[in-house]
Amino acid sequence: MAKYGEGVFSFYDMPHDDKVVRHGLTEKRSYTEPERQTDIVRDVDVIVVGGGPGGVAAAITAARNGAKTVLIERYGHLGGMATGGLVNIIPNLGDIYGRHWIGGFCQEYIDRLKARNAASFPPKETWGTTDEYQVTKHLKANMGHFYVRQNQDKEKVVIYSAVIDPEVGKDELAVMADEAGVELLLHTWVVAPIVEGKTVKGVLTESKAGRQALLAKVVIDCTGDGDLLMSVPTDVEEYMRPGSRIAQFGFVDWLCGVDLDKYDAQDPEVIKEAAAKIMAEGGSAHFCRGLLENQHGVVWIHRLIGSLHQTEPEEMSYIDKTARHFAVHSWELLKKYMPGFENSFMMLTAPQLGTSGGRRIVGRYWLTEEDMDRDEPFEDTIAIFADNDRGDSSLAHPKTYVPFRALVPKDIDGFLVACRAFSADHEYSEFFNLIPHCMCFGHAAGAAAAIAVRKGIQPGDVPYDELKKILLEGGAILPE
Repeated sequence: MAKYGEGVFSFYDMPHDDKVVRHGLTEKRSYTEPERQTDIVRDVDVIVVGGGPGGVAAAITAARNGAKTVLIERYGHLGGMATGGLVNIIPNLGDIYGRHWIGGFCQEYIDRLKARNAASFPPKETWGTTDEYQVTKHLKANMGHFYVRQNQDKEKVVIYSAVIDPEVGKDELAVMADEAGVELLLHTWVVAPIVEGKTVKGVLTESKAGRQALLAKVVIDCTGDGDLLMSVPTDVEEYMRPGSRIAQFGFVDWLCGVDLDKYDAQDPEVIKEAAAKIMAEGGSAHFCRGLLENQHGVVWIHRLIGSLHQTEPEEMSYIDKTARHFAVHSWELLKKYMPGFENSFMMLTAPQLGTSGGRRIVGRYWLTEEDMDRDEPFEDTIAIFADNDRGDSSLAHPKTYVPFRALVPKDIDGFLVACRAFSADHEYSEFFNLIPHCMCFGHAAGAAAAIAVRKGIQPGDVPYDELKKILLEGGAILPE
């Protein structure tokens, strides 16, 4: 069972199955769809499904390496949870000892946003140190569980995590895609893979243009929820432990016009009294201080809501409706009772409901809890992740390795998975399916797809030395 270290947020909401009303038919019925001809509108090298963190990394990397690439996204923007979901925190980029592990596409994205004053992170010289200013800043912002850990001497230290401006983030990803020559198909739903035997040949889409087909030599599932896995003949795991991090919906909203100086000037008892009134009337007074330098008076509210059914429309509808109501109600109470919030207004609620776990392939390698304590890299390592959240276990094993085989389904050709649906058990996913991790998966899958197209081989069979070369050229940090 996943165990968090001291000081890391680890008390998660339980599922709400008893509150979700399901109106399905009591008797089993079916409808036989008539045969139809569907127009093929593209025949390309690589199709990437899903424009979230993994998808943009996969598509841009594939295109940069010569593959004719189409990126399909259901929303009108790129970035997924990092932008549309307002989960603008890119955590665990370095370990407790201050070593930087996640580079590559993820670091390039952060660097480009920093150049536009749209990213914030602790200075490099403070990573892994007890720097008092940085520790205090992030604890005061209620962001300590993303930025502050304990070292071997039980001292609070700063780790390398970043936050980004999601609106600038959307634009920057579109710019990067254009520069690489990626064709974007936004506002388009992929409804099924095209499978012949045990080979994925393309996808079927629905949009306001109707039903269409696109063909490719390689298809990469970057949907986050493993949407294509429902129709691909490969083994899938869905187990999530109730009350765990991945068994949560996330719902985020931002408030503007908050006078934090006035809030800070209050006697702590005044704040406690106001918070008690808010809670008594069914709201929440908890918030995080916005850390972006160009956004004064902004606070972020990140709520987690337990769920074991994160792809069911009934549950998503219930959570979305009740979470939005709770967010507005809490803001109204903050405005009424909390000093500093009198002139605040709701700036934005996430248009995209956050999912944390769900379907996962059982790939050529199945990562398990034991692999978190592995000290030797795999022969096909495509990423090294900082292991910061497991207390003493993280101090003993501050990094973990991911093999390329964890992105490759068993017995399926023409197909890779580069998102939260990578091949791992519940415990491994609990710690390593976040935004930067998915960018690493996408970076590797995009590179592998380009190699496979160029050599005329299956993506799961690309030579590791060639894959490693492209990843290193793209700034990835890999074993020597």
